Amino acid sequence: MSLSAKTVVVIAIGAALYGIGGLPMFGIPVFANTTLKPAMAVLALFAVLFGPLVGFLVGIIGHWVTDLFAGWGVWFTWELGSGIVGLIIGLYPILTRGRLEMGLFSKLDFSLFVLLAFIANVVGYGCSAFLDAVLYAEPFTKVLVQLVIIALSNTVIIAFVGHLILTSVAKRKQQSFNLKEAY
Repeated sequence: MSLSAKTVVVIAIGAALYGIGGLPMFGIPVFANTTLKPAMAVLALFAVLFGPLVGFLVGIIGHWVTDLFAGWGVWFTWELGSGIVGLIIGLYPILTRGRLEMGLFSKLDFSLFVLLAFIANVVGYGCSAFLDAVLYAEPFTKVLVQLVIIALSNTVIIAFVGHLILTSVAKRKQQSFNLKEAY
């Protein structure tokens, strides 16, 4: 598979923003090794705007950057979880048949965006929690509580920031879509 130069640059920028934005200084600690990260909105928006492959790679690479710079070491289980989150949210343009590109962002589209964010967080970080319990013998109760907190809080963050940005993107696209050439 070959990626265009534009796609590689988008992935690098997205991973850097998500990775640096995920550092503890930009989050709010809420539970054992669990932080509310506004950077989740960055992952979701890159996934929505550039698709599932970009979302997956921004999630994995960005989370790896966070873990590395935070000094936590690499937790592949959680990098994979972020990748899965990006992949699932990246299905949004496919499911909406590209309506955002046409400048359309209805309440139904927003509802789908929030539902995808929730499903993505449950599936992605559910895999992380399961793998932590199996591979690292983390207590099941602990990883389950982490999963619930992460899924709910990430969905709220993604919904709030995503609504603001995707509404703006739709308005901008609508203006561009309506431009006509004058003779």
